[in-house]
Amino acid sequence: MTTNTISLVDSHCHLDRLDLSRDEGQLASALLRAQDQGVQHMLCVSIDLEAWPAMCKAVEPFDQVSVSVGVHPNEDEGEEPSVATLTELAQHPRVVAIGETGLDYFRSEGDLDWQRDRFRVHIEAAKQTGLPLIIHTREAREDTLAIMQSENAQQAGGVMHCFAEDWDTAKRAMDMGFYISFSGIVTFKNAQTLKDVAQRVPVDRMLIETDSPYLAPAPYRGKPNEPSYVRHVAEHIAELRGMKVEDIAAVTTENFYRLFKKAAIS
Repeated sequence: MTTNTISLVDSHCHLDRLDLSRDEGQLASALLRAQDQGVQHMLCVSIDLEAWPAMCKAVEPFDQVSVSVGVHPNEDEGEEPSVATLTELAQHPRVVAIGETGLDYFRSEGDLDWQRDRFRVHIEAAKQTGLPLIIHTREAREDTLAIMQSENAQQAGGVMHCFAEDWDTAKRAMDMGFYISFSGIVTFKNAQTLKDVAQRVPVDRMLIETDSPYLAPAPYRGKPNEPSYVRHVAEHIAELRGMKVEDIAAVTTENFYRLFKKAAIS
């Protein structure tokens, strides 16, 4: 069903990692389903440098897709990013953000100084390029916020993506000028703390995303995720806040283009 009355942005997805088995390997088919649900733009997010050229090539035919450049905190193999490398790659016309970056103490173990150092590199690259940061944090919120503060991440700004923390964490991030992005996790029945945050975050600081192919929202939980499902995130937040889904879609779309200014130009 084509939806013409709603305008959505999937602010964080990994299009190069989608399960395209139902589409005979054609990314265009998945993007058409997203368009049919009102998704006008998608930000395809980088997690390593090795796959980055192929990711850019895969989305090149699609004007509705922007990209980021960065190395995920859990990536412990492959090229280690430098400020020089990130700033150089950020000159690509489709790049609108630095990341995803941050800290993840859930999947990585041992001495994680390398993770913290990598986070600092991304923050510096964001400040030098003037592009916003896409920040991932899992079981590391105090260190994440401390590094953001000490490295003056507010100079770059950005978003706490796939937010799954409490109100205090959200408020501290917003105090540094960051947006809060909600994924399909907010639709899960056991995510009451996150639902409370989604009710309290000012609408002008909110984004929505799929993080596809991961974390599909209800009613698709446990199945491969895709950008068309961002509508379910918007609908759930609208229900939580007693708003129309069209209004949540409109304000989160406006927020996206305000934060990722380069996406609005391209």
